Amino acid sequence: MNFFLKRLLTSCCILTYLISLCVYADMTKHVSITAIVEHPSLDQIRDGVKDELSAQGYQLGKDLIIQYQSAQGSSANAAQIAKQFVANKPDVIVAIATPSAQAMAASTKKIPLVFAGITDPIAAKLIKDWQPTGTNITGVSDYQEIEPQIAFMKKIVPNLTSVGYIYSPGEINSTIILKQLKTLLSKQGIKVIAVPAQRTADIPTAAKTLKGKVDLIYTTTDNNVVSAYESLVKVANSNKIPLLASFPDAIERGATAAYGMSYYDVGRQTGKLVVRILKGENVGNITPEIGKELRLVINLEAAKRQGIKIDPSVIDSAFKVLDEK
Repeated sequence: MNFFLKRLLTSCCILTYLISLCVYADMTKHVSITAIVEHPSLDQIRDGVKDELSAQGYQLGKDLIIQYQSAQGSSANAAQIAKQFVANKPDVIVAIATPSAQAMAASTKKIPLVFAGITDPIAAKLIKDWQPTGTNITGVSDYQEIEPQIAFMKKIVPNLTSVGYIYSPGEINSTIILKQLKTLLSKQGIKVIAVPAQRTADIPTAAKTLKGKVDLIYTTTDNNVVSAYESLVKVANSNKIPLLASFPDAIERGATAAYGMSYYDVGRQTGKLVVRILKGENVGNITPEIGKELRLVINLEAAKRQGIKIDPSVIDSAFKVLDEK
């Protein structure tokens, strides 16, 4: 009798253990993150998402599993990653940058998809407007009004007559900004000289064609351009062309000045949407958002190398200034 009682108790313990494992497994949340390429701005979005999840109480390896893959700049890779992620059936997918988000949106209509760092998700056909989508998609855009960017350029170069712009023809966020720049700057008598660059390897050659033709080079978060930023900085330095950017991370990499939002903050904002979904909120009821705070940052050493002196009043108004060494 004791033997059978012990067997029964042992079986009950095993069953209880297995049930607890199932409950624990059910409590564990799976978040899959992908980016079209790895560079500082997109990496900061990823880090911001992870830090926000941690701040909200999720513990990596305990109740949270995060999978990350970069497409290494390849749309074909982005499509393969999308298929793999969908097969894994995570609780939420975070897609950083337009090509990755488009690949994910084409692969699933069910798994919650949160985009991040996309300039125009409407033009990218991810959302119809800035209202809750009723679909499996929401996210955070890095959209910035062009008028303040033009005002920023004219603060750095007061007598602005021409702007150089290097872009990837295949990136919709870049082509949209180019169209806006041409429309608005032409009204002010300012020329835009645009040079396409299909690959990161084409960036230095494209930049060299602007020598003697422009007062500054303006850069946005075009993934090819950002991935090759150091080579662009080298050309700007050697040819005394001020390099301006719409993303603050650029000053650490050698731009003269930048006016834009922190991509780490975009990541934290994105992470908040992910948490809402993990806690049970329907993704289709969550309104897509735009990054909130814009900051002016200046690199005085870069300004010196690129042959420009910035007005002291502009320097005083900056959120952050890297001093000359």
